[in-house]
Amino acid sequence: MAIITPSSYNKMVVALALILLVACTGTSSAHLSPNFYYKSCPKLLTVVRAGIHSAVAKEARMGASLLRLHFHDCFVNGCDGSILLEDTPTFTGEQTAAPNNRSVRGFDVIESIKKNVEKVCPGVVSCADILTLSARDSVVALGGPSWKVKLGRRDSKTASFSDVTGAIPPPTSTLNTLISRFNTKGLSPRDLVALSGAHTIGQARCLFFKNRIYNESNIDESFAGGRQRNCPTNGGDDNRAPLDFRTPKLFDNYYYKNLLEKKALLRSDQVLHNGGSTDSLVELYSDNSDAFESDFVAAMIKMGDIQPLTESQGEIRKICSRPN
Repeated sequence: MAIITPSSYNKMVVALALILLVACTGTSSAHLSPNFYYKSCPKLLTVVRAGIHSAVAKEARMGASLLRLHFHDCFVNGCDGSILLEDTPTFTGEQTAAPNNRSVRGFDVIESIKKNVEKVCPGVVSCADILTLSARDSVVALGGPSWKVKLGRRDSKTASFSDVTGAIPPPTSTLNTLISRFNTKGLSPRDLVALSGAHTIGQARCLFFKNRIYNESNIDESFAGGRQRNCPTNGGDDNRAPLDFRTPKLFDNYYYKNLLEKKALLRSDQVLHNGGSTDSLVELYSDNSDAFESDFVAAMIKMGDIQPLTESQGEIRKICSRPN
């Protein structure tokens, strides 16, 4: 039988105290649950899903826009719906900051869904949660995987114009910049590569890839030439091209196959497979769609856990574009 000395007893007490401390504290994301609205708003998932299917049926690109809107919300001070707040004469929010200005969209879809949710559950569901659900349902509507979305976020009462540029990685980012920006949000290089697969849908403006198709060397010549026809050296900055030229309206793993062939539209995509530390992940996802979808789902859940407001923090907005 082991003899418990005063020294070993003290160590046991300290260890037990630490275990209890960790169990009792945790982070605010611990308060999120897929069943958060199970009793208070049982029709929530049905209402959001119907709104997304209607919006994507009208314009497939909207699915990519809503997924991107969720990403741009979460990366700036957490998934709190702050990006949905419109500017007023006395307030400047996130929508007109450089990474978002004339770029993020889908606000009308979120507002429409919010109105329908308010009809069945007034004052119960946050805009932040509606945005998070909309991102998931957009992926599903375009043929991608589904997952259980953790809910219980509350809405921020304000937004920060100045915090946007330092949080959202630009399309000219190096691999080191991308890894660093994601790391500050608690996301790993694997999460980075998996989440970048969202570029299997959506489009980009000529302004953001013009330099790449004319001046960069790690790009397929025929691919660059094809993009140049709709993106001249002078003008045409608002002309658009699909991020995945093969299946732009389908959520699949062709994005990664494009990277292997140096046919990424954006520099920040091609750097993921350019002789660096993430090459093997791109190759894995290109060859194994199940691995991509599994890691994408895990990374989306992690991203949804970034600094949520819960319990008595923030508020439940009545209208997503302005605080109560």
